[in-house]
Amino acid sequence: QLNMAKKKEAFLKEFKEGPLQFKPTYKFDLYSEVYDTSEKKRKPAWTDRILWKVKNLCEVASKEGEFPEEENLISVTQNNYVSHMSYGISDHKPVTGTFKLEMKPLVSDPLVMLSPEGEWSAEHDVFIRYSTVPEFPSSAWDWIGLFQVTFRHVNDYVTYAWVEDDEISSNKDSKQVYISASEIPKMGGEFLLCYYSNNLQSIVGISEPFQV
Repeated sequence: QLNMAKKKEAFLKEFKEGPLQFKPTYKFDLYSEVYDTSEKKRKPAWTDRILWKVKNLCEVASKEGEFPEEENLISVTQNNYVSHMSYGISDHKPVTGTFKLEMKPLVSDPLVMLSPEGEWSAEHDVFIRYSTVPEFPSSAWDWIGLFQVTFRHVNDYVTYAWVEDDEISSNKDSKQVYISASEIPKMGGEFLLCYYSNNLQSIVGISEPFQV
């Protein structure tokens, strides 16, 4: 039924689905792996499905000539597509899929290059050196955050420095900001520095990992 609908409905044609390599997931007697034994004796079916579609920026931008039409900025690969027969609280068996998501950067070179200076510890103030490309739209609300290497979100910073308020030196090639010793985690570990641009609403520079 779904395959027939995909042939007729234009919006469904754009969706993909992995191969159905598991048994029909409907309809089961509760708390069992036995298909329907009620009076209706419903025919087993692959009722629970996972379809996906990637809406790449180039689908919109290519119409305005900004990106080549064949260039996809985002790609998705399905790693697995399985049912879970051990669950029995419903007459359906749940279905899950895992995916690999790859995103191409909009720019090949970072807008900001930054690095820690000297030894970092909670025993003294620490320093960050950074430089930007000439056309970078900096803002007084930009900041540099200290993150654990395993961070998942921009709000996962341990501490941060404002690029203007905490600046201590500047020349035509680079600038230097500081973070107070009281803000540095005493437990230490492996960290990254990330430059957050308020105008671009994103991280635009990441340092190499370093030890605190």
